[in-house]
Amino acid sequence: MQDGWHFWIDRGGTFTDVVARAPDGAEVVRKLLSVNPERYQDAALEAIRAILAEHGAAAEDITAVRLGTTVATNALLERKGADVLLAVTQGFADALEIGTQARPDIFALNIVKPDLLQKRVIEVRERVTAQGEVLTPLDAARARTELQCAYDDGFRAIAIACLHGWAFPAHERKLAAIARDIGFTQISVSHEISGLIKFVPRTDTTVADAYLSPVLRAYVDGFAGSLHAKGDIHFMQSNGGLAHADHFRGRDAVLSGPAGGVVGMAAAAKRAGFENALGFDMGGTSTDVSHYAGAFERTNETVVAGVRLSAPMLQVHTVAAGGGSICFFDGVRLRVGPHSAGADPGPACYRRGGPLTITDCNVLLGRVRPEFFPAIFGPNGDQPLDRGAVTKRFADLSAEVERGTGHAITPEDAAEGFLRIANEHMAAAIKKISIERGYDPTRYALVAFGGAGGQHACAVADAVGVETILLHPLAGLLSAWGMGLADVRSVEEETVEQRLSDATALISRGRQLVAKAAQALALSSDDQFQAAITANLKYEGADSSLPIPLTSPDLAQDFEIEHRKRFGFVDPARAIVVASLSAEAIAQNQ
Repeated sequence: MQDGWHFWIDRGGTFTDVVARAPDGAEVVRKLLSVNPERYQDAALEAIRAILAEHGAAAEDITAVRLGTTVATNALLERKGADVLLAVTQGFADALEIGTQARPDIFALNIVKPDLLQKRVIEVRERVTAQGEVLTPLDAARARTELQCAYDDGFRAIAIACLHGWAFPAHERKLAAIARDIGFTQISVSHEISGLIKFVPRTDTTVADAYLSPVLRAYVDGFAGSLHAKGDIHFMQSNGGLAHADHFRGRDAVLSGPAGGVVGMAAAAKRAGFENALGFDMGGTSTDVSHYAGAFERTNETVVAGVRLSAPMLQVHTVAAGGGSICFFDGVRLRVGPHSAGADPGPACYRRGGPLTITDCNVLLGRVRPEFFPAIFGPNGDQPLDRGAVTKRFADLSAEVERGTGHAITPEDAAEGFLRIANEHMAAAIKKISIERGYDPTRYALVAFGGAGGQHACAVADAVGVETILLHPLAGLLSAWGMGLADVRSVEEETVEQRLSDATALISRGRQLVAKAAQALALSSDDQFQAAITANLKYEGADSSLPIPLTSPDLAQDFEIEHRKRFGFVDPARAIVVASLSAEAIAQNQ
């Protein structure tokens, strides 16, 4: 049977990138504005429709769709998720608001705390010790009454997190059963969402899952319903693997798009013969940088839009510098970002009345040539970039600078200044994931991609000392291309917190985790998959752990080598502790 159409899509903040593989193996690419209400409601669906129409095909000819989306990220940024009820152990209603008491900006006089995701909190009468002793039995009748009251008030999403529920989940399971019986449609339980120690990040992640999953489910169902395709639909997860549409949930979606870029970057580097690579993904809204040295790097705790998340994610560092970053004079100096013009109105050259941006700087300096740029702008989408609007805006900016400072500046000098500022921001991000972590960037290839990556790669490489730049033929759509190369995978984690010398059952526990991960893939017994088990090790009393493959013949020695590389020292007198185990089940891409 002849293979059908495959679509690999990255829906970014400014542009939606599409790589389509035809039945004969030919590749067709598209780049559309993510927001263009005059022409279409959904850029991904519009791209699929247009490509199929151009080749005389229909939705029935689609074999597979793989999509990375910013829906979850945008819902967090804009606080447009579901109304969430949080059920916690009595006495811990304010735990998430108190948080870790960390102050990101320690010298700020006006501290603005991020809005909490939960709309209501109920305290459940129950208490289990860290050793599993039940101090207070679950008051199921009272819990049912309070859950029913919240349901009657319109709540349909609930997050359940009990103290020490990661190790002793019986009470969480009973509460989930009650919520299910009442009729809650979204039930997120902490030991299933993030089965790791630490109450605050575990509960935060559970709330985020309950907050985002309904929004994500509505988008997934709407996308699948509008597509009318018979083929498989998979979504990119933050951990670098694909999940079937039915198993795609909120906690795994916040880095959906950038994860595809990391997969594509690593594949491009390996195919070109480079084992070490630094990813430089400069898009319209932001720039994502990543490190690759033979294996994907993941982190288990991160903060996105002020929300703490404890879930396996590819380690991506993001800075607010992209082609759409707004350039302005603040009365004293030139500034770039952090705000972006986005897709609508977009940069000044997009003919929508937008502000000056990094893209406009490149247009003015001749580095972006309107005659070579797709004519996708204007009311009818058939006009090129507007250089005239850019020239006028820069003339106005130069006059503003002269009035404010008394010093004249040419438009070209202003544009060069803006570019230098943006390049320094991006170079600092690359130094953060390389030099500051003990990696020598001169031994790496800089894989530049994203719509604006090629324009800034040389300047950024010079700033960090990288001597080799790799540009893939599909560099402008590499995140979408990466979706097509990604594997379907599931990641499961489990807290251990035992000394390495005492953890004799690590391999057995690891195999149980692999079986759990494989079950999440919904594979039949005849399906083949690869397994990878990682032990996260640390010194006793330390907080940060380092991942070491469980297959290592000498875990302690490998840990000390990695610890010296990362922190510059080892401490033979201190015991090594297994903080947690992580297991992956990978159904390889066909």
